[in-house]
Amino acid sequence: MADRVYPSAKPAANGTATGAGVGGGAAVANPAFPATKAQLYGASRPAYRPQPRRHRRSCCCSCCIWTTITILIIILLAAVAGIILYFLYRPHRPTFTVSALKVATLNLTSSSTVVSAINLDVTAKNPNKKIVFYYDPISVTVTTDDDIAVGDASFPSFTHRAKNTTLLKFAVKSSGGQLDDASVSKLRSEMRSKSGVPLKIKLETKVKAKMGALKTPKILIRVTCEGVKAPPPTGKTATTASTANAKCKVDWRVKIWKWTF
Repeated sequence: MADRVYPSAKPAANGTATGAGVGGGAAVANPAFPATKAQLYGASRPAYRPQPRRHRRSCCCSCCIWTTITILIIILLAAVAGIILYFLYRPHRPTFTVSALKVATLNLTSSSTVVSAINLDVTAKNPNKKIVFYYDPISVTVTTDDDIAVGDASFPSFTHRAKNTTLLKFAVKSSGGQLDDASVSKLRSEMRSKSGVPLKIKLETKVKAKMGALKTPKILIRVTCEGVKAPPPTGKTATTASTANAKCKVDWRVKIWKWTF
């Protein structure tokens, strides 16, 4: 009986032997099971990497650099112009002094209301040689050192020439507001004092300056005078307040958008 010849290896499921291939070719390995992600999505394909938009970024950087340079140049030119104006005109603030204060009426009613009639003189000086000030109407408020309202008044607008002195006269009267119990008690105590009632005077207005052909925008200005003591009159004769120790402080109040400095 003839001997049977058996194949050296099992045929593969796809019909290809795991041993020698057809025609003596190399053996083909079975793919791994289950299939990997690299086999499913194609590991040989390169991953997509978006390239940055360098052109747009470089344009933005250039705009920022030129904007910064422009702002710095404007600030430098403004500083140079300010220095030139300072040396040309030597600007100084106007000064204010309480010249006189006479009290014709100052008392409290039974309804806790202040009744006052005060004649106030304030001297304004322009120390500059080449600068002219233009004042809007000036409002004045007279209070005690504890900010108890005594009265108010106003003065019309005027032009303050260079090296000029102007006398501002105010007829201060009470606004008729009712005080609380603490303010009434404090004011009565001060009215009985021999030294008189310590008063605080506040002036507020807007002013612009003219230097040659140049005019500045209007700026808020506040003048605060302290150190005035006014004894209330006991009869029909007005009393004169002591202004020897009165000092006035001038503050420029620059408004930028919503903020005031």
